Amino acid sequence: MVRVMVIGNAAGGKSTMCRAICAAHDLPYHAIDQIQWQPGWVPVPGDTYLRAHDAILRQDRWLIDGFGSWDTVLTRLEACDTVIFVDHPIAVHFWWATKRQIKSLFAGRSDGPPGCPMWPVTIRLFRMMWGLHRETLPRLPRAIETHASSARLIHITSPARLNAFAQNPV
Repeated sequence: MVRVMVIGNAAGGKSTMCRAICAAHDLPYHAIDQIQWQPGWVPVPGDTYLRAHDAILRQDRWLIDGFGSWDTVLTRLEACDTVIFVDHPIAVHFWWATKRQIKSLFAGRSDGPPGCPMWPVTIRLFRMMWGLHRETLPRLPRAIETHASSARLIHITSPARLNAFAQNPV
């Protein structure tokens, strides 16, 4: 079994790194954004999201990228064998998000949820990122320690480390 959980604030390079990991280890890639949003940024009903999430967790091999609800973060921590925590300084996330949002005006975003244009949710994205940074991410190390005590932890704290890991995901 190979069960990898990738978590961190938005616009940290997680999805790009995840594609490299999945290619290197022949893992199916699952983005939380793909199962939690319907077109127009309408949330999927809670029970639908939980069924999709739980169906992924029942598989022997997966890589799940993203947050979702805190309860499903804890469930994922219990099920995974590896946690990759992308934890750049918040300024990096904001800068990369700004670049990604501007780029989305011209090229869209192929890895986003279908029917969910990026630009209209820019302010909401930045508010969500700040909330994650201030309220949720400080709780994450303790949750990892408590719920994923037997999992391998890879803590990525800089763009250089992210790039190095994406080049050689072990």
